[in-house]
Amino acid sequence: MDRNLTALKPALVWKHFAEIVRIPRPSSHEEKIRRYILDFARAQGLECKEDAAHNVYVRKPASKGMEGRKGVILQAHLDMVPQKNNDKKFDFTKDPIDAYVDGGWVTADGTTLGADNGIGVAAILAVLEDRTLEHGPLEALFTATEETGMDGANGLKKGLLHGDILLNLDSEEEGELYVGCAGGLDANTTFRYKAEPTPARNCTAAKISVKGLKGGHSGIQIVCQRANANKVLFRFLNAAPCDVLLASVDGGGLRNAIPREAEAVVLVKTKDYEAFAKAVKAYEKTVKAEYAGIEDAVSIKVKEVEKPAEMLPKEVSGNLIKAVAACPDGVQKMSMAMPGLVQTSTNLARVVSDGRTVKLQCLLRSSVNTEKEALGESIAAVFALAGAKTELTGAYNGWNPDMESPILKAMTASYEALYGRKPAVTAIHAGLECGIIGSKYPKMDMISFGPTICYPHSPDEKVEIASVGKFYDFLVDTLRIIPEK
Repeated sequence: MDRNLTALKPALVWKHFAEIVRIPRPSSHEEKIRRYILDFARAQGLECKEDAAHNVYVRKPASKGMEGRKGVILQAHLDMVPQKNNDKKFDFTKDPIDAYVDGGWVTADGTTLGADNGIGVAAILAVLEDRTLEHGPLEALFTATEETGMDGANGLKKGLLHGDILLNLDSEEEGELYVGCAGGLDANTTFRYKAEPTPARNCTAAKISVKGLKGGHSGIQIVCQRANANKVLFRFLNAAPCDVLLASVDGGGLRNAIPREAEAVVLVKTKDYEAFAKAVKAYEKTVKAEYAGIEDAVSIKVKEVEKPAEMLPKEVSGNLIKAVAACPDGVQKMSMAMPGLVQTSTNLARVVSDGRTVKLQCLLRSSVNTEKEALGESIAAVFALAGAKTELTGAYNGWNPDMESPILKAMTASYEALYGRKPAVTAIHAGLECGIIGSKYPKMDMISFGPTICYPHSPDEKVEIASVGKFYDFLVDTLRIIPEK
């Protein structure tokens, strides 16, 4: 494997990215990356500080002759999504990402790469370091804990930023300019129960496992119609050919990742086990057929295991299985205004038991706030009928497109001059921080763009090398053509 990222172009961007991948920075563990940026800024002689929400702010004066241009804020988030393959031993709080060049791409060995949003961070650092660039007054805003709640953007104080234009570098398709995004809402559900002893005789314990799914970003990849491991697992449990008692469940991972794996330990009557195992095998074929061309590596297996001492009460187990089977998941509505764009969706991200509770997490997204709220109430109603309590938290608004935006017109002209074609102008079904920042700075003119990143939030994440060069050249040219105040 070629691990020499510093040999890639543009050199300054890849130099910083090569450093960033070696710095552990999963969400809520961003101390080292903050220190790296602050130390870098001080070494460059730039004004910098960390705010109470753990955002890092850096200011670079305008280059000579550019003092009268509008101020620009370059923005990216510090944290990354920590996902790994099941057989990969890795501690995201301690271990450096093993990044390498694979043809025209950079990827990682068995883990997320962190190009989301590490490439954006690296591009900003490159701009701050390069003294040859032409630009007006610059501010760099590195936000904290975006992936698990947009904590940094939510904690951003009014009055900190002085620029007129915000360039968010957290999009994932080169050649596209994003002018809108979805808002979000968390639905957190809890089933409480008092564990009961498992039957003393005439029952068999088995573990049923769903693996091999693609997963991915629960906003961007939700339109791909990929399978959700939690839904696949509970669909079978709900339709099993015999009574099923649930001892434990552990499905999915992060709230903003489509679940790739899920497993449950169940108990069935010994006389029914053979039929149960045959049904699992048949169900695997059904799922493979339904998801042909999408989830060709799906695996659904069952094996006998040692009988656990305790299980969920039969009524709780039955209610849980039915509620998860009924819970909305995936695309709920497509946009009529922008064909091909998902308007409203939900991701049943997590189902996990701990011996006293079963906790579930759904992340809802919509560019229409009322639809997002209605979907949350629908999910809460499903689980209420099953005897569980749902809390709807963490709501944030989307970002409404402004097709008359001055920076949109300027960047469209710049891109066409550089590459001979107009960029695509679109919105994204994901939560960009522009929505939150825009609510605090309503007069800010905003655009989001970035290089091509495939399979973010999954161990298959990769960034296209050539697109990083185009993205950075476009960023540099955009700074050059920023209009006068």
